[in-house]
Amino acid sequence: MMNQSKKRRLLAAGAVGAIGAVAVALMAGCASIGHTTKAEPEIGYLQINPDMKVRRLVVHNTTPKGTVLFLHGFPETIYAWKDISTELSKDYEIHAFDWPGYGDSSRPSADKFSYAPRDYAKVLKDYIEQAGIDKQNLVIYATDIGALPALLSAIDDPAIAKRIIVGDFAPFNRPQYMQERLQGLKEPKSAEAVRAAFNKTRDEILQNAFTRGLPAASHYEVPPELKADMARGWPNGTLTTADAFYHYYSHFTRDEDYFEKNLAKLKTPVKVIWGEQDIYVRKEMGEELAKRANLDFEVLPNIGHYPHLQSKETTIAEVRSAFDGK
Repeated sequence: MMNQSKKRRLLAAGAVGAIGAVAVALMAGCASIGHTTKAEPEIGYLQINPDMKVRRLVVHNTTPKGTVLFLHGFPETIYAWKDISTELSKDYEIHAFDWPGYGDSSRPSADKFSYAPRDYAKVLKDYIEQAGIDKQNLVIYATDIGALPALLSAIDDPAIAKRIIVGDFAPFNRPQYMQERLQGLKEPKSAEAVRAAFNKTRDEILQNAFTRGLPAASHYEVPPELKADMARGWPNGTLTTADAFYHYYSHFTRDEDYFEKNLAKLKTPVKVIWGEQDIYVRKEMGEELAKRANLDFEVLPNIGHYPHLQSKETTIAEVRSAFDGK
């Protein structure tokens, strides 16, 4: 018959074993939860060439299904992607960077860097290389001024990405599809006056540009962190965000014409999306691009020029579909 001392030892051992089993279960549960927990974006800097440093947003994933690179438009910064990046980081590694002239990236003088779409394409390629991104499993989502550089990069290197999503931009020289002030920026005789007006009305642009042309029922709030970052970064150094935009446009027609001439070289899978209510660049521009290059084209109902801010869930779904090959 078992004595009391031995019985107590066995009971204690059983208790320890039970506690250990619970601990293992809890740790397994925490690991499972941790796998789906949203990671926090890291804001830092990357030297992409000897003369250029970009501020970037990165959200890591220990076992990513792929990498997403977001390219912003005017007058945005990397903070345009923060909420979307946090959500998508559950499955993917996320990258975004400020274009030169925006946010807190380098702002060389215009005689050293032209801020043209073709030069931005070189910045994009340098970033992908220096960041060590696997192009075979990369999806690029590019809007506004970021879209043409992405497509120019794809013409030079069809393997630049697994798939590219572009929208709400001007791939061809079709001023009739563009808002009047953008037409003025495209026209050399009026471009300097438009540049001055943009700089003079910075606060109005940052307050109203994102919902301009939308019915009141479709208005949305721009994240305060993004608004503050755009305002802080606009006058960074001697060259403003509006100045960078002006220089981009001063070479815009040249690079649009180059893209149109070389359209047949575009072999990277591309999807074109467009806000139905975009007043800056009308959807007919996207329709022409998609038709001529035989690309998938989707119009987003009740959406304006900034789909990723107005309907984040739509952008998230587009990215996921791109990885699924849809």
